[in-house]
Amino acid sequence: MTTAATRSDRRISPVFLAITAVLAVSGWAVWTDFAVPTGVAVFLFVTAAWIVSLCLHEYAHARTALHSGDITIEAKGYLSLNPLAYTHALLSIVLPVLFVIMGGIGLPGGAVYIERGRITGRWRHSLISAAGPLTNVLFAIVCTAPFWLDALDGVPTAFRDALAFLALLQITAAILNFLPVPGLDGYGVIEPWLPYRFRRQVEPFAPFGLIAVFGVLWIPEVNIAFFEAVDGLLGGLGVSEIESYCGQDTYRFWQEFWGEQNPVCSVNR
Repeated sequence: MTTAATRSDRRISPVFLAITAVLAVSGWAVWTDFAVPTGVAVFLFVTAAWIVSLCLHEYAHARTALHSGDITIEAKGYLSLNPLAYTHALLSIVLPVLFVIMGGIGLPGGAVYIERGRITGRWRHSLISAAGPLTNVLFAIVCTAPFWLDALDGVPTAFRDALAFLALLQITAAILNFLPVPGLDGYGVIEPWLPYRFRRQVEPFAPFGLIAVFGVLWIPEVNIAFFEAVDGLLGGLGVSEIESYCGQDTYRFWQEFWGEQNPVCSVNR
């Protein structure tokens, strides 16, 4: 029986609706080159879209867990798409947005608490972990659709570059999330199939998995190889490196005041 409380737990949060409204208005501003400076509009558009994708990432985990047997998901507010309802809003929203602003990389978050003891079956546990990054993959496909469908006629350059940069963020998030490192979704996919003793030994290191991954990414050779792989995937979807790069360049509009913007992105291409 569906109670009023249950319906309330599933109702879309006003916070999420407000973020979606910012996404729609800023996207319109980028497309029409409205009075808002292009860089500011792109910043708002990409940031809002990125937060929406983070909410959908966590929602996918929660919804899959609900259908797999964890009926406590609804009461926790995860189905409302409210980013403030997450267990670790800092990890799921604040840090990912800061990393986009500072470095243009999709930081994987992880903040929905799932009562795994209520769920039976290895495949269910694996699917719950995979649902989040698969959402990033789907988001990337949607963002790049105009490119691989060859439907860019009439699409303003700024909007096209913004989509390219947003797709880069989704692909980096998907790759990082799928790494089989404790603490990341990729490890969650394979964990149910590992020996119990091994899982117990690895468990204490899970909180440091993400830190370790980003530490490794600071190694120049690894960083270059990682972004070459990302650019290769984007290229396969019809997005050129210059488009994603210029999208990031426009996103970081404050560089214009410091004279750091690339002149290649400042001319009509």
